[in-house]
Amino acid sequence: MDDLPEIPHGDRDLPGTLELGAFSVSLAVADLDASRRFYETLGFVVSGGDPDHGYLILRNGEATLGLFHGMFEGNILTFNPGLTGRMQRVRDFTDVREIETTLRGAGVEPVEGIAADAGEDGPAHLTVVDPDGNTILIDQFF
Repeated sequence: MDDLPEIPHGDRDLPGTLELGAFSVSLAVADLDASRRFYETLGFVVSGGDPDHGYLILRNGEATLGLFHGMFEGNILTFNPGLTGRMQRVRDFTDVREIETTLRGAGVEPVEGIAADAGEDGPAHLTVVDPDGNTILIDQFF
């Protein structure tokens, strides 16, 4: 991810009250190759991942899909703080630890919070579940 273009901050004109970063859908798939071929017919192209490790990242415009085989059950809504939908690294962004504090303050208890050994900055993630049982992963890479 070090080779991504860097910008000072995200687009401050976009709506929202808590900056979560790039959005993607992470799909748990039964057959990685069949899923890749299907989404390629919808215009997606492989932009990352490693099929030998059971996952591929596909993009179509600003839409991003992660295809994951054997890594988790169910589909996951994924946000990446510090990254834009155009795959730009943002210097000034809301850290996942601050997002966790905000969520806990609003009464949203993470299913998986940030580990105490995650440090004060850098990579970390947390998982919450919405009222309908949808898993939301907030995964900060840097």
